Amino acid sequence: MIEVCGLDVAPAVEVYRVTQVPGEAPEVTLFLSPGWEGFGFDGLAEVMAEPANLRHVVVDFLNAVDAQKLDEAMFARDDLDGRPGELTRGLLAQLREWAVGA
Repeated sequence: MIEVCGLDVAPAVEVYRVTQVPGEAPEVTLFLSPGWEGFGFDGLAEVMAEPANLRHVVVDFLNAVDAQKLDEAMFARDDLDGRPGELTRGLLAQLREWAVGA
């Protein structure tokens, strides 16, 4: 969400740039998509940046995992070593490899 004066302008923003010089306040520049007009702002503003909620991406990835294929792939690994927790380590390693390849 990008809000200016209480109006969500995210659909109008094509690109934004955040710059800051040490010792000075950050500056945010919004570049609008062609055809968007009708609002303007010049002055001081409160800017908050929050990380995107990626929880749904993780849940979707895990929902797409076929348990049987995971079992087969994990037990076929050559890095299982018989130490405590090897199955969990193997499952996590396999999921990591699949996630990187996704």
